[in-house]
Amino acid sequence: MLRLSNAELAHLSPEVRTPAYDRAGVSVGIVHLGIGAFHRAHQAAYVDELLQSEPGWGVVGVSLKSPATRNALAPQDGLFTLATRDAAGTALRVIGSVLSVLVLDEDREEILSHLVAPSTRIVSLTVTEKGYCHDPASGDLDPAHPDIVHDLANPAVPRSAPGLLVEALARRRAAGTPPFTVLSCDNLPANGTTTRRIVTRFAYLRDPDLGRFIETGVAFPSTMVDRIVPATTDADRDEISALLGADDQWPVVTEPFSQWVIEDDFPEGRPAFESAGAQMVKDVAPFEEMKLRLLNGAHSTLAYLGYLSGHQTVAETVSVPAFRSFLKAMMTSEIIPTLDVPGANLEAYRDALLDRFLNPALRHRTWQIAMDGSQKLPQRLLATIRDRIAAGEDFDRLALGVAAWMTYVAGTDEAGNPIDVRDPLAGQFADLAARSGGDLDAYLDAVLSVGVVFGQDLPANAEFRTTLERHLRSLRTNGAVATLSALV
Repeated sequence: MLRLSNAELAHLSPEVRTPAYDRAGVSVGIVHLGIGAFHRAHQAAYVDELLQSEPGWGVVGVSLKSPATRNALAPQDGLFTLATRDAAGTALRVIGSVLSVLVLDEDREEILSHLVAPSTRIVSLTVTEKGYCHDPASGDLDPAHPDIVHDLANPAVPRSAPGLLVEALARRRAAGTPPFTVLSCDNLPANGTTTRRIVTRFAYLRDPDLGRFIETGVAFPSTMVDRIVPATTDADRDEISALLGADDQWPVVTEPFSQWVIEDDFPEGRPAFESAGAQMVKDVAPFEEMKLRLLNGAHSTLAYLGYLSGHQTVAETVSVPAFRSFLKAMMTSEIIPTLDVPGANLEAYRDALLDRFLNPALRHRTWQIAMDGSQKLPQRLLATIRDRIAAGEDFDRLALGVAAWMTYVAGTDEAGNPIDVRDPLAGQFADLAARSGGDLDAYLDAVLSVGVVFGQDLPANAEFRTTLERHLRSLRTNGAVATLSALV
């Protein structure tokens, strides 16, 4: 079978949607940091939709760490297949908006040349929470992070996202080129504001004048992104290549639903994102909070509870009536009351989420969602719990999600099987579990002392600690299903 490429586009299966524009006429307008599966299933698809009328907004993708995406897409001329799956079947679309993929360690100067080019007016990011080198509890730059220490000492050879952005902006400033807009598409609270704070702080540490320039002269619009994108498997590659009629080594799989809400703040211009279905708004915050708390908070909760009880995928977990009832009760009673989203029907959004979770065609693994929980919980669950505490309202179900995470990172599921915990603090949690020697109270106190996750306020709240202790004991004694069933 021939490899997917520009030359093979005309020979693909007729059911496959291909780019409706001449890729040779597309030029770079966006540099994207962190070209993983989510970007390729989401923002790259929106840009692909508008290139026929606005060919100056092609994307150069940058991998900050692994060369895997570059290695897969380079022989394919940057092309990849977006496979949209639901109960009705699989629809294929070839995305052509990514013109090339570069790797930071190998192509640093070429990347910087794209970042400095006047034609680059937007730099977008999906580097995950940990890529911001920040303290998730405070949202501030972590100046002791090894990559930040390196980049402050070696500003011309950055290896972090903040360091790369600041070096590029410094070079544009020196050249008299207006700054690009920094567009975070990660699940951070107030992601534009948070990114501004992190990048500006790094710049001030490097050079106060540069810090002032970035603080006053660079736009950091906030966004809300929503689309479920499971990790691509070998079985996905084989099935999609057969349907495509060409070998695609790095397709992405997703659901039909997609949402992108963008704060309209682009001083140097932007493409008509709205023509591709994005929502341009003055204030993203209510939409972002809705998604972080309802979708991401529920996703993390079901991932930990589901994995502990032996469920491998989201759809498998939510198909259990007790899980579905628990999630609906948590969203209805404890999350929705904390939200105020103008024009949104939150109950309808809740029901749509539960239906999306049940999509049998997406094998979204609970283990994948469970990754990097120490970075995710402050935004997805703990912020909501703080609001419930402030309002004097209960947070029993939300706390069970936190207790399930604590149980998960201890490294053993309820059947006694070891868990491959993937988290920046995995080693620390394993050590805390070992040193507690099975003493539940000692383990709880040790995990609550991890300030980058819980801050100082929650560990000092007696009700929070008591609720967690009760749930931890029940998870250990009764298991996840029995524990959550008592809260339906």
